[in-house]
Amino acid sequence: MATIDIDAPGTSQLFIGNEAIARGALEAGIGFAASYPGTPSSEIMGSLAPIAKKMGIYAEWSINEKVAMEAAAGASFAGIRALASMKQNGVNVVSDFLANLVIAGIGKGGLVLISCDDPSAISSSNEQDTRPIAKWLDIPLVEPGTFQEAKDMTKWLFDLAEKTGTLCMLRSVTRIAHARGNVKLGELPKKEQKAYFDQIHDLRNVMPTTFMPVPSALRHAFLHLKLDKAQEKFESSPFNYYVGPDKADLLIITCGSCWLYSQDAVKALKLEDKVGILKLGTLWPLPEKFVEKHLNKSRKILFVEEIDPFLERSVMEMVANLPADSPRPTFYGKRSKHINAYGELNPDLVIKAIASITSITYQPRDVEYGKKAEEFSKSSVPERSMTFCAGCPHRATFWAIKNALKLDGRDGIVTGDIGCYSLALGPAGFFQVRTMHCMGAGAGIANGLGKLGQFGFNQPVLAVCGDSTFFHATIPALINGIYNQSNFILVILDNNATAMTGFQPHPGTGMTAMGEPTKVVSMEALCRSLGARVEICDPFDLESTTATLLEMMAEGGGAKVAIMRRECELVRGKKEKPPYKVHVDPDKCIGEACGCDRLCTRVFLCPGLVWDKKVGKSKIDEVICTGCGVCTDICPQGAIIKEAA
Repeated sequence: MATIDIDAPGTSQLFIGNEAIARGALEAGIGFAASYPGTPSSEIMGSLAPIAKKMGIYAEWSINEKVAMEAAAGASFAGIRALASMKQNGVNVVSDFLANLVIAGIGKGGLVLISCDDPSAISSSNEQDTRPIAKWLDIPLVEPGTFQEAKDMTKWLFDLAEKTGTLCMLRSVTRIAHARGNVKLGELPKKEQKAYFDQIHDLRNVMPTTFMPVPSALRHAFLHLKLDKAQEKFESSPFNYYVGPDKADLLIITCGSCWLYSQDAVKALKLEDKVGILKLGTLWPLPEKFVEKHLNKSRKILFVEEIDPFLERSVMEMVANLPADSPRPTFYGKRSKHINAYGELNPDLVIKAIASITSITYQPRDVEYGKKAEEFSKSSVPERSMTFCAGCPHRATFWAIKNALKLDGRDGIVTGDIGCYSLALGPAGFFQVRTMHCMGAGAGIANGLGKLGQFGFNQPVLAVCGDSTFFHATIPALINGIYNQSNFILVILDNNATAMTGFQPHPGTGMTAMGEPTKVVSMEALCRSLGARVEICDPFDLESTTATLLEMMAEGGGAKVAIMRRECELVRGKKEKPPYKVHVDPDKCIGEACGCDRLCTRVFLCPGLVWDKKVGKSKIDEVICTGCGVCTDICPQGAIIKEAA
């Protein structure tokens, strides 16, 4: 990662968007930052935490996004500028608190929420646009279109939050968060911050109840006045501008990363003198006067944005309220099907939309070249399916689950949620997981399934969750299952890391975001204190793990917990040498004559096991193999041998 704390104002640094956001927060003089890891937002806190002590700020990986936002609000109430960052799913988790916070107002310290959305759900359980949430809850919203804006907008938002007295929100997307560009640095503040909660003057600003001098209904009216104040600032914002001719054949209204795609598309079509681009950085409340001023640029308007038609609807609402003699352009976008209302956009998709509206024929590349490239990719690029890493304990866990369910014979069900273990929906986890929704939902769904005995339901139910997910969202579902005596097994995949998003610490690791040792919250002690039976298994011990799960399923009688404890291989491998040297005995390997047609390479699918077509035998890829030795237990012929390293 880049050094975001470099004190070199005026110089340019190469930052990813998340680093630029973190730098903007530093330049704004934040004192408090909280987050829960989630791609594509994780690098914001990942950049701030290592330099927090040096910069005199506090940074934490909170147990979930709601707590992160609440903690940041607490700092704001005491006059400290604070930031909470998360991915789009996290905004759902925090929405209950947000709905109260915006009515109450923030403290003297500016408070900013960063949401990094994930168009195309590249690393998410859903594809969600958080902009409508800002509109729904009356939160001023901006979206950067460049890396420089990512820094400058973040800094600017803290001033806006304090001037308006309300939470402000910045929405980014994956291609801004993770792409890289030059960012010109500003000055880092040198002043010391002093926290103080004024219980006399500030209390009325942070308690939205009817018992206080200003009741909630009136506070809602005040919130709209705050929005009006933000809108006034937005009208003259430097983050909104127009590029193109005074009169255009087509006007593109765009925001965020789509500003870059629109520029590329117009240049590729050589239409710079015919197509104008109105780039908006302040999205809600809509800077209506600024937009109205540019509406007469063209009789045709194309909206280019990811994911929902947010700008499209907002502008159309505005136009519907203009005087009768105002311009009434033809609108194109998601409503007209010229732009997808799902997935990421790119210059090619924007080119296609522009070409369709302007009746231009555009051929991106020679047809024959395209055919040859497609043929080459089919014949020469090997197929690679998503899978667990070599030596991942999750593969062993799902192998044990698969065998235990088969031995039980009652067609058991595995529920899950988002994490590395989501791969168990497919061949990597032997198609064992049947549901995947938000964090903690696997256990919640299991609660319902586990109470269907009166309807003749007899299928065992196993809910899988990661260790970080357990602390984040699963504990309430477990308590509910114990209290209501729901019959399911919570299988906690404890690999001692928030592995999917970058190995961030959590309450079970004994380390804080700032690298300080802390007390480990024992998940087994916590579960036992709730009255649950708890078994701790080593997933690499397939026989014992399978037997334990089988016995727990047979027992019935309410919620139970099985903890699969084995450190993530990517973490272990940095500290220790492989425990075993593994090889295949070619004399014992019978290849495709194996009972399950190459059980090791076709079914078990560890990347460290490969099929040698020339000799018709399996072999170990010594570069990839981590020496875990689990494959020695799954070979029915005993052809895979492990020896102490």
